[in-house]
Amino acid sequence: MARILCIETATTNCSVSLAENGNVLALKEDYNNTYSHAEKLHVFIDEILKENKLKLADIDAVAVSKGPGSYTGLRIGVSAAKGLCFSLDIPLISIPTLTSLAAQVKNEGGLIIPMLDARRMEVYAAVFNTGLEQIRDTKAEILDAISYAEYLEKGRVVFIGPGVTKFREICSHTNAEFIEEKLPSAREMCALAEYKYKISDTEDVAYFEPYYLKDFIAG
Repeated sequence: MARILCIETATTNCSVSLAENGNVLALKEDYNNTYSHAEKLHVFIDEILKENKLKLADIDAVAVSKGPGSYTGLRIGVSAAKGLCFSLDIPLISIPTLTSLAAQVKNEGGLIIPMLDARRMEVYAAVFNTGLEQIRDTKAEILDAISYAEYLEKGRVVFIGPGVTKFREICSHTNAEFIEEKLPSAREMCALAEYKYKISDTEDVAYFEPYYLKDFIAG
């Protein structure tokens, strides 16, 4: 029976879940528009363990959202995950942020395109089929009215995430469906982390770094 602590800090949502055999045992998150990771992350971890009468020694692995996303948010989440894994001598599992965001869509037929907001008209996006298999690489791309036309012409496409608002304003294709105001959550990480744990798909704790996709530019 695997218990995995899942950490999601790639966007404004500071989210922590506890997975047991791939199921969500507990979830704590601050689902708002402010970055509260530094204040909330370790508090949420402590609360989840105490409420489930567990100690850190009862955790079998830690999963962390690897990016892309907020540079600072990713650093906080990954640093916490690596610290826990090193001190407890347990595996570190990384989950692509866009994969867990796409997992929020229950899409029978068609494709799923999760979008994270970047600068101006730019987003971080990838393309998944209904089996949650990534069929196009993750990219940082500038949106225009014909973005993703090759997918929209073939059928239904669901766009989800904090970057969707930008695209909805310029896309009028009838095959496009939009799910706004959704952020990546540690809830969807549970099943994904369990799968990776079972096949021993883990990271080197000493050398793992977040997937920033783009270089950091100070505001």
